Amino acid sequence: MRNEQKSELLEFSTKIRVRYAETDQMGFCYYGNYASYFEVARVEALRELNINYKELEKIGVLLPVKKFEITYHYPAKYDDLLEIRTRIVQLKGVRIGFEYKTYNEEGVLLNEAYTLLVFVSAATQKPIPAPAEFLNIITI
Repeated sequence: MRNEQKSELLEFSTKIRVRYAETDQMGFCYYGNYASYFEVARVEALRELNINYKELEKIGVLLPVKKFEITYHYPAKYDDLLEIRTRIVQLKGVRIGFEYKTYNEEGVLLNEAYTLLVFVSAATQKPIPAPAEFLNIITI
């Protein structure tokens, strides 16, 4: 039960509406937009934990994406209000992993994705362990 409670604390929800400019000729949300949607969801998830990207950069920590995987089930369309559920699923050494599930307003699962990010020193451009601030807040 304790692990389930921790897992729930590491799940977040962000809503994003598909704008007209984000659709293709078929009226579907262009597949490439999801990378930026997931970035918004990831930043907002960390913000809910009082971890701010801007503050990380100030202390010399960068978080580039190392891996991005996505499986599409159904398309989103113009003006759909999407809910992106984000979970932190890994925090070990120099890596942090996020899973995403995107739902439309009817609750249909549109896609599932995963990103793996690496903590990098801004000064050396080399991987570094997760900052203590992260480890004090996030325990998986």
